[in-house]
Amino acid sequence: MSADTPSANTPSAVPTSALLNARVGEVTERIAQRSRDQRQRYLDRIAAAAAHKPRRQALGCANQAHGFAACAPGDKAVLREGQGASLGIVTAYNDMLSAHQPYERYPQLLREAARGVGGVALVAGGVPAMCDGVTQGEAGMELSLFSRDVIALSTAVALSHQTFDAAVFLGICDKIVPGLVMGALSFGHLPAVFIPSGPMTSGLSNTEKSRIRQLFAEGKVGRDALLEAESKSYHGPGTCTFYGTANTNQMLMEIMGLHLPGASFVTPDTPLRDALTKAAAQRALAITALGNDYIPAGRMLDEKAFVNGIVGLHATGGSTNHTLHLVAMAAAGGIALTWQDFSDLAEVTPLLTRVYPNGTADVNHFHAAGGMAFVIRELLGAGLLHADAETILGRGLEAYTKEPVLAEDGSLAWRDGPAVTGDDKVLRTAAEPFQATGGLKVLDGNIGRAVIKTSAVAPERHIIEAPARVFHAQEELQAAFKAGELTGDMVAVLRFQGPKANGMPELHKLMPPLGVLQDRGLKVALVTDGRLSGASGKVPSAIHVTPEAVDGGAIAKVRDGDLIRVDAVAGTLEVLVPAAEWAARTPVTADLSASHSGVGRELFAPFRNAVGQAEKGASIFQEVFA
Repeated sequence: MSADTPSANTPSAVPTSALLNARVGEVTERIAQRSRDQRQRYLDRIAAAAAHKPRRQALGCANQAHGFAACAPGDKAVLREGQGASLGIVTAYNDMLSAHQPYERYPQLLREAARGVGGVALVAGGVPAMCDGVTQGEAGMELSLFSRDVIALSTAVALSHQTFDAAVFLGICDKIVPGLVMGALSFGHLPAVFIPSGPMTSGLSNTEKSRIRQLFAEGKVGRDALLEAESKSYHGPGTCTFYGTANTNQMLMEIMGLHLPGASFVTPDTPLRDALTKAAAQRALAITALGNDYIPAGRMLDEKAFVNGIVGLHATGGSTNHTLHLVAMAAAGGIALTWQDFSDLAEVTPLLTRVYPNGTADVNHFHAAGGMAFVIRELLGAGLLHADAETILGRGLEAYTKEPVLAEDGSLAWRDGPAVTGDDKVLRTAAEPFQATGGLKVLDGNIGRAVIKTSAVAPERHIIEAPARVFHAQEELQAAFKAGELTGDMVAVLRFQGPKANGMPELHKLMPPLGVLQDRGLKVALVTDGRLSGASGKVPSAIHVTPEAVDGGAIAKVRDGDLIRVDAVAGTLEVLVPAAEWAARTPVTADLSASHSGVGRELFAPFRNAVGQAEKGASIFQEVFA
């Protein structure tokens, strides 16, 4: 470990963590008991894969020669004859997407860093990186969720050469980080370090962007005004600055110990960002099985790490997509999470942040107000995190209450994070949170099970009871809105949007028209077996309804005019019709052929046939990981 790297064992000014919250302990224990057999099988498998010498030395001579044929002379000598570690780089680089464009420079930075400690870094392979912002409301969005599992498969291909002693993962956005984690856990005997690129600098305020989107939905401004606003919002390299799935991913990688402390929200192409990137490579090389500080990713990412991630999700008002992704990620490591685990942890986790769409600030404001170091410090102090969880720095989260800085000589160092929030409109203490619970609720009832995010929903809208208006495509709802047909209170039921139906697309384009109706004074809610993005906001939305309609789920029984109650207080999702009538109804079916071809969708028929239910992570690997 570098002298400048914060050690989990280094004394600091951080107060000793409180005793672990009883609920957090209970949930962790039941996850461990539920997962015991499959977790042990997983640990046995990665233990068998571990080797205390470079695995490449066991390959045939021709295999080895292919592996270093194109290397620089010095790197070739290390791989051929030396005991230096080899670092595999798995990258989601492409230069169309703002979050991933900065990764173009990373391989060279990583090579230089590896050589500096006697190792070698090689790009092992690339994984696809699609942008939900580009495909939102378009046919390509129906590939989005499945891209997560494609990324996991691509990661496996990249690492299948068995020549690496550790791996670093370059990924940011929605399905990319979860897919990389799943792939990394398949090679869980290797250390894994995740390296972010950081958020773009702040552009047009989120309040103004939202205002113009709504004006466009009402027909009060034209496309030119909308495009100008969007261009000022998304204007340069880096992650989109709202707190959607991409930035929730970064929070998770930090609180689960896969990032260096404070790495998540440093902007791209800056000296501090580059220093963190190099330090991450050197840390990955320091924790291989070749040395005395071996930290395999599969052992590190245990029940405590995933519970810490869920607590972080609630405390920051993170993306609902992670009720799918965290379940699938954990399963890859032999750990069985349920939505009830999420719900029970939400009840004891205070909401500490207000970042758009849960407020007006962006992630740069959050970072400036104290960021992850402050959040982790507060959660540790409240006993809501496992303080002894293992990280890439070793055992313990105290190091993650520090923040990185560049010293006067340009070297990387860490200092204690702020003890006081820099802006209490953005970031608060556990003692004085924005709300007492995490703002995520599991709903259950005769329509099925669903999740609802309430952190951005006004309290008076946490219970909506209104007649159903049923749609089988988001375009149908948008057309009804434009035609002026939606004039009364309603629960919009949008079905046949689940993973088996059409890949479970995000339905974020529904938010502006539904928001307009709500602002007109109507009671409005959404019930769907599809998804909303991490940017879902002020309209109460029961999403991920399972079983989905295409599986004959009860959502396929709902008819126009049925009275529906969405109750985020009691945690219920009910259609209020007589039980005998409801039981006698036959679920409707739908012609989904239009969603099964074009824009590559025909290639994903095996995924639609194999995918599991939303509550199980909506993954094609459900049986593989069981």
